[in-house]
Amino acid sequence: MNDVVVRSLGDDEFRAANALFYGTLHVTPPTDEQWERVRDVYQPGRVLGAFDQQLIGTARSFDAELVVPGGARVPLAAVTGVGVRADRTRRGVLSALMRHQLTDFADRGMVAASLYASEGEIYGRFGYGIGTRFRDCTVHRHRARLRPGVPSGGEVELVTSIDDMRRRLPEVYDRLPLRPGMMTRGAHWWPGLFSMLHRQGGPVSAVVHHGPDGPDGFAVYTVDRDAGTGGTMRLLDLHYADASAFAGLWRFLLSVDLIQEISARHRGLDEPLELLFTDPRACETKEVLDESWLRLVDVESALAARPWRGEPLVLDVTDPVLPRNSGRYRVGSDGVRRTDATPDAQLDVDVLSMVYTGAWRPSALVAAGRITVREPTTADRVDELVLTRSAPWCGTFF
Repeated sequence: MNDVVVRSLGDDEFRAANALFYGTLHVTPPTDEQWERVRDVYQPGRVLGAFDQQLIGTARSFDAELVVPGGARVPLAAVTGVGVRADRTRRGVLSALMRHQLTDFADRGMVAASLYASEGEIYGRFGYGIGTRFRDCTVHRHRARLRPGVPSGGEVELVTSIDDMRRRLPEVYDRLPLRPGMMTRGAHWWPGLFSMLHRQGGPVSAVVHHGPDGPDGFAVYTVDRDAGTGGTMRLLDLHYADASAFAGLWRFLLSVDLIQEISARHRGLDEPLELLFTDPRACETKEVLDESWLRLVDVESALAARPWRGEPLVLDVTDPVLPRNSGRYRVGSDGVRRTDATPDAQLDVDVLSMVYTGAWRPSALVAAGRITVREPTTADRVDELVLTRSAPWCGTFF
């Protein structure tokens, strides 16, 4: 479709973009009251529209920071609200939106972009790769007895007003240390959470954990009750500063009466939840899925932002959407620089995005044909190069 025009939308066009996006999800658009709660997720200057004679597609983003291995934070564009009207799909509209958006990110100095993919086949062709994964767990409350050595935790404070949560939770989150793969939550993220909480069918509760230095964790949950049986607690959000806050929050959650099981979704792969219990099987992993998809927008800056291990290797990176990224990079414990040297490994930018935070072992991607190495031993060297201490986790849906 050659006559598609992509441009930034004005504030007065945000609701039309919202209605179009909801339509692509087969969801009724927000009422006037609901729109007032959610409109602030739209960051001015970050909402795109695709037009022929009318609005036929949209994509938006908001600014944040991504925590990378080593603890540094880099500018991140969090991409969401992507949709094309049903009668205009498969005509290049999405490609036009994505290319326009990525070019804008690069021009504005963003180092990375991230999104949650509705379908697994769409975003790889634009340079996104699975950057974090999560697991969904069910904790069987009456079997989940804490081990004697589990930290006792601190005081907990129950918060039942969404208005109070709006005031308290951002302050707590901003105090927390963030692990690789996590992102900051700014003014354009939080309204989406509180709008979602307003849409819950029953009461919503939050609990704030207090450690020696003040608030250091929180959990948000709601409960689905079944007549005559214990209900299911649905854990909507949980973050913590350390092992004491983690254990203290779970001590509280397990103490809530009239609960049969706790559904803990979108948790980090290496979060040691089952290790809290005398019977580890009291925590049952239901499935493991891709979480956030990462896209390195400025490859050289991204590579320079995190530490690398071992002897240097030369990576030959191909980026067909942002060709300024294409080239060879010498990467090692002594730093990163562009080079003309013979490459040790060749990979596309989506694959580089997959190994960047440590979500995937490069040797596995070599075995899958996603990375080409000069010699067989190179696969192990690349594994050593990108080694991280923990599995990356985003923990923030958008």
